[in-house]
Amino acid sequence: MSGNRSPEAGYDNRRRWQALSVGLVAAFMTLLDVSIVNVAVPSIDRALDATPSDLQWVLSGYALTFGLVLVPAGRLGDARGRRTAFVVGVGLFTLTSALAGLATSSTWLIIARLVQGAAAGIVNPQVSGMIQQLFRGADRGRAFGLLGATIGISTAVGPLLGGLLIQLGGEEHGWRWVFFVNIPVGIVAMVLGWRLVPGRPEGQPHRHRLDPVGVLLLGTGVTVILLPLVQREQWQGSAKWLLIPLGLLLLAGFAFWERRFARQATPLFDLRLFGLRSYVLGSLIGLIYFAGFTAIFFIFTLYLQIGLGYSALVAGVAITPFALGSALASALGGRVVTRYGRPLVAVGLLAVVVGLVATDLVLTGGSHQNVPLRTALPLLVAGLGSGLVIAPNQTLTLSEVPVPMAGSGAGMLQTGQRIGTAAGIAAVGALFFSTLAQNQNDWGLAFRHSLLLAAGIIVLALAVAVTDIVAGHRSARKAGAPVNASGRGRGPA
Repeated sequence: MSGNRSPEAGYDNRRRWQALSVGLVAAFMTLLDVSIVNVAVPSIDRALDATPSDLQWVLSGYALTFGLVLVPAGRLGDARGRRTAFVVGVGLFTLTSALAGLATSSTWLIIARLVQGAAAGIVNPQVSGMIQQLFRGADRGRAFGLLGATIGISTAVGPLLGGLLIQLGGEEHGWRWVFFVNIPVGIVAMVLGWRLVPGRPEGQPHRHRLDPVGVLLLGTGVTVILLPLVQREQWQGSAKWLLIPLGLLLLAGFAFWERRFARQATPLFDLRLFGLRSYVLGSLIGLIYFAGFTAIFFIFTLYLQIGLGYSALVAGVAITPFALGSALASALGGRVVTRYGRPLVAVGLLAVVVGLVATDLVLTGGSHQNVPLRTALPLLVAGLGSGLVIAPNQTLTLSEVPVPMAGSGAGMLQTGQRIGTAAGIAAVGALFFSTLAQNQNDWGLAFRHSLLLAAGIIVLALAVAVTDIVAGHRSARKAGAPVNASGRGRGPA
């Protein structure tokens, strides 16, 4: 089948790209809310008299519920069609955005954010599944490249857009516009989504049963792992970390149940995907990279706004070089990923590490003057590297996933990213605040130490990428075939 012809009946080349555009706008809107609220925290604190625990739940509660529903929502789209799940998810996200913007108490805002995160989790796997359903060959690589760029840019540009909205709306009520801005975008996305997003693929077998036990085990396991990370500051003592091995045990129970359930019906998540080296290692790279990647914006925003007294707008502008670099490199990465494969991801990870270490060096021993200007070039380098990581890794990780498993496969990939985000913010944030406490509120030192920890986490992701490249070379030599740059392994029969 040619790259210019859609594999889905009724979708010509123009219509499938239109459908993807609607999906990317919705994905951008939901992923933007992961980082845009960071710069609004001081304003929310003043307006709602929120406690530190309240603010933590406003930020991390969104990621918690986002991660909880990704896999079940992806499976729902696989089984019942993506159009209805997409429109319902966008509609719920739009409604809860309005409720969050109207909040008069921190409890109201937390509840709205929890439901908003769940709505985002419904939307996102439908976009990945739609790409699997509508695109093939090089076009699929380009489509996943655009999705990866959307993920990276939305996270990076969030602080800038948040700063602009707070500047325009004022310190007292500007934070509300961080949520209100979603309303017109969401309404348009609902209307166009109903017209353009595909329903259930034709000819797909009706072998779908509800899997409440699988949903319960997966949801409980993810929750138990994320809770001590979300509540790390509020729950004193070390006993909370015992929840993580308990969560892993629950996930092992989920894997056992899914293997058994697969004998009689389509499972919530098909464990055969773990037989794909490209999927397993790509998901691991995503989990580790997001642990270091998103933590950077968290500590940089705190350093600039609270430590140095910059406005929300300036704090957002300071992140812009990273966002620009990510946008430029993502456009390139999506085009060349099928040619260079996993080595492209490794080069990107190395560039991110170099950029972060360079950021630390330009701040070491210097004054606190002109920090946004001094960090612009190294953050640009890190952003260029990030653009070569997220989009290509997304493409390679999902490249061999069969269409009937596309939604749940993408959901599990993003669940790992949400867990990585929470774990990274917990680890890097803990070092940041402990350094502050031990060094008389030296914000510069706290930021630099935490930045190096984030860089170290990304080095781990680089090691996984190198492992995949080496394994790909060995597999090719054993098979007597030419080495494939992508490093992709063969999946199960």
